[in-house]
Amino acid sequence: MTSAARRAHPRTPRSRPRRRRAAGLLCALTATALALLPTASAGAVADGSSGARAQAAAAPPAGGFEQQVLFKASREQGYFCFRIPAVVRSVRGTLLAFAEGRRHDCGDAGDIDLVLKRSTDGGRTWGPLEVINHGNGDTHGNPAPVVDRRTGRIVLAETYNKGRTDGLSCEVPCDRTPHLQYSDDDGATWSQPRDLTPSIRPPQWNSWYATGPVHGIQLTHGRHAGRLVLGVNSESYAGNRVTANHAALVHSDDGGTTWRVGALDSWPIAADGTFRQKPSEMTLLERSDGSVYVNGREQDGTDLGHRDAAVSRDGGTSFTTPFRALPDLYTPMVQGSALRLPRSPAAGGRSRTLFAAPADPDRRRTMTLRSSWDEGRTWEGVDRGARVTTDWSGYSDLVAISPEVTGLMYEGGAVDARDEIRFVRFTEDWLGPRRGPDPTTADRAPGARPALVLGGARATEGRFGGALAFDGTDDAVRLPFRGSLPLGTHDFTCSLWFRYDAAGGEQPLLWMGGVGARSPQVTVEGDPGNRRIVARLTVVDGAAPAATAQAATGAAYNDGAWHHLALRRTGGRLLLTVDGTESTVVPDVPGSVSRGSVFGVHLGQRADSRAQFTGALDEVRVYRRALTDAELSRVRSDNAPVRAPLVLGLPLDRVNGPGR
Repeated sequence: MTSAARRAHPRTPRSRPRRRRAAGLLCALTATALALLPTASAGAVADGSSGARAQAAAAPPAGGFEQQVLFKASREQGYFCFRIPAVVRSVRGTLLAFAEGRRHDCGDAGDIDLVLKRSTDGGRTWGPLEVINHGNGDTHGNPAPVVDRRTGRIVLAETYNKGRTDGLSCEVPCDRTPHLQYSDDDGATWSQPRDLTPSIRPPQWNSWYATGPVHGIQLTHGRHAGRLVLGVNSESYAGNRVTANHAALVHSDDGGTTWRVGALDSWPIAADGTFRQKPSEMTLLERSDGSVYVNGREQDGTDLGHRDAAVSRDGGTSFTTPFRALPDLYTPMVQGSALRLPRSPAAGGRSRTLFAAPADPDRRRTMTLRSSWDEGRTWEGVDRGARVTTDWSGYSDLVAISPEVTGLMYEGGAVDARDEIRFVRFTEDWLGPRRGPDPTTADRAPGARPALVLGGARATEGRFGGALAFDGTDDAVRLPFRGSLPLGTHDFTCSLWFRYDAAGGEQPLLWMGGVGARSPQVTVEGDPGNRRIVARLTVVDGAAPAATAQAATGAAYNDGAWHHLALRRTGGRLLLTVDGTESTVVPDVPGSVSRGSVFGVHLGQRADSRAQFTGALDEVRVYRRALTDAELSRVRSDNAPVRAPLVLGLPLDRVNGPGR
């Protein structure tokens, strides 16, 4: 029993008087009461004075943004690092910030306690660290709290496994079990944890198991109003390997006393050792129509994207369809958090939904808040996100502090995302208003929408008609995602005209796919510092590690004149040709150039925005086959069309839209 549990009194759910009304009326009244319970004034239901104090203290921060360090090993006795944040607001207005306190190392399977800090002034100041569940050498983690706003009870789900002393991960199969404890006094004391394995871990889920980690939700609409819902994920193991992945919602209709598995999406492993999808670490929100939106981390599946999404329309009992990947919601592989804000004048009377996660698609850094104006059906591009930090960042959770102030608890650090856990208070004014549409330029590929012109890229004289000039700061062209853009394992041809005179720096011309040495991609960049143009192709084939083929020219062609470049994949070779004269041929590497990663198509910019092109581009085309030398000659000399499947076709001769 934990020390906190020894202090806790045995508790049962608060009794409620019997109702003699019809069940349908009771459900309707419950739903209405929950829906009308404002976050800012909920404290008045249980404790009017403390709720009023919390509301008054939650005044907007000066400038709309403030940040502080909440958990850091150098400030706390006996801990090596803190990870896995989760935060909720009680009915009395108290903020409860949970984390894993890792005692001897920062590994996922060591001696780990569940720790808590509380704030009664809207996150301005915080009380001391409290251990609410001692690992005692084992791992007690993955906090997933949820508040029952009918009773005020704070329910905390968590996961246990045998601890290690060597800093390594839990061996596969990893026997992990779900547990639950609760508090009826705003987190001051906690019940003794109890094992939930019989109810929410079926026997075949016999390997990895995880609750959350992120806050759960209580439904406010329909016949399931009052239901508590959490996300869990697990794996099955047989024949000396993992055989299936399970992403599920678990729910309770009695305030957390009993639980059952509801919505479930299971994916088997393929013969080559890969998963098509492997969703995990799911964040939930209830939409205005009562449906439950689920956004999860995609862990090494072959579908494009590091985020998955699914919807339940029956209170978390089932998913309407299997999870689908979100290729152009750029994140690394990491847990993220989502929250639907109240309707507000700052949002033009609309409900704004936030997604918090690192925005660098390669590494855990650049924590960014991205907005959706249709409750997660679509998300604004990363260039429109509100940047919280430019340094390392990882797991996160969001909490509504008041109608005006939102909180973000996230892992961050100047050297490593695991350095500390921070807490941010921000306003919707700081996020900024909804922006109008970006200017566009035509894409002549079949079924293509216009490409987005970012940063103010301007028209200039081109090799054939007009072209676009890029300032090397924030100018770029990005294509909206469509299923016909990824090149997969196909042969292809990239053809474009470029002009630049930069003497140094990374000069990205065309970028298709992800970022980093392990992400499938096709890239063409100027490298004037090393006097060359570099074309790179990175592939993934089955479960084998990523492989890269690279071709480079003998000159940088940074003379300020127009040059034509063609990159072809064909017959086991990669061919890079400039102006029809210099050609470099290298062996191809077999596999897909677009699988299991985020996916974007950018001109003049890396997909992570960490390098920008200074120069001009014209007539950018990609075909889904290798063009012949004769076809390329006609393209180069006459800008002639080619009878080949056109993946993208950007003349770049005109910018359309706002202010143009």
